[in-house]
Amino acid sequence: MASLRDIRKRIRSVRNTQQITKAMKMVAAAKLRRAQEAILAARPYAQMVDRIIGDIASRSELLAHPFLLPREPKRAELVVLTSDRGLAGGFNSNVLRRASRFLYENERTYQTIQVSTIGRKGHDFFRRRNVTLTNDFSGLYSRVSYQEAAEIARKLATDFLSGSVDAVFLVYNEFLSAINQRVVVTQLLPMQAAASSEHAGPRQLVDFLYEPEKEAVLSRLVPQALIMKFYRALLESIASEHGARMSAMENATSNAAEMIDRLTLFYNRTRQAVITKELMEIVSGAEALK
Repeated sequence: MASLRDIRKRIRSVRNTQQITKAMKMVAAAKLRRAQEAILAARPYAQMVDRIIGDIASRSELLAHPFLLPREPKRAELVVLTSDRGLAGGFNSNVLRRASRFLYENERTYQTIQVSTIGRKGHDFFRRRNVTLTNDFSGLYSRVSYQEAAEIARKLATDFLSGSVDAVFLVYNEFLSAINQRVVVTQLLPMQAAASSEHAGPRQLVDFLYEPEKEAVLSRLVPQALIMKFYRALLESIASEHGARMSAMENATSNAAEMIDRLTLFYNRTRQAVITKELMEIVSGAEALK
């Protein structure tokens, strides 16, 4: 049976852990607020650029941009977005499980599937399984910016144009709310200009005068849309990470409070039993002396 000192020591330990998880929850909530503002500001622009590209491409069958042309699937690259730190519930495990399932389901579709990682958790996961990584963009989350995203997107585009890969996919957590994230697999290259089908209507029957020409508009917008799509995936992943960590730390804080209540009750019962035992010994000793 645990002594009263051991129980008090455990209560103090759990209380200290509760203070840490509560502080981590507050930090994650503050970071989530900024990340949520960033992703909500980026979504309308990214969606509008995809819509414009879809509209232009659908109005001319002769227009073709290298990023929009499908290829025979032979070589693919999967970019896995995880976090650098843990303590975020199922944030990383859900992404890594989906990435593993993608590799298993498509091993016969493509001759080779390369894997690139963003985040230390993904890098460690595949390294333990002896998976050779094509690229490891470590330390990106400490300096996330549009310029950094553009640099990585251009590298992926260069590999696609050179023929090193025929398709590029992203797997990441899409931010829905502070307590809800959804793992998605999206095709980055070749880009799919089918977004305009959602807005089909009378405007599809009307063409416009372009200045400059359609080809120049596409050559400017398509690379920009590619960068924006990758940057948006980064922002989605960052916001999802902070939301998952905030929820995990909130649950940990609640569990610590329940554990403290149970330990306190156990401590009081044990202390009462010790006092009762001591009283009975005193009474028995007094009776024996009579």
